[in-house]
Amino acid sequence: MSDTEARNSRKVRVGVVTSISGAKSITVKIDNRKRHPKYGKMITVTKKLHAHDENEVAHVGDTVKVMETRPLSKTKRWRLVEVVEAAK
Repeated sequence: MSDTEARNSRKVRVGVVTSISGAKSITVKIDNRKRHPKYGKMITVTKKLHAHDENEVAHVGDTVKVMETRPLSKTKRWRLVEVVEAAK
């Protein structure tokens, strides 16, 4: 059984690394487009997550996949799963 099959209830998000905020820590920006309930206009909702990057493989501008995990520090609740696309 692989790591993701055993933990299928955990949330997985794809976002862009905006900063490397110290050793083994990255900040990821998650963009979500949704329709305004009354006016119907499309709105971009942005969330910033702090994630744990154990091997320090992510760089600013990379598109990464993060997975929910136990609290690792005051703000870190996510961990890096993979780098989907490296920055150009």
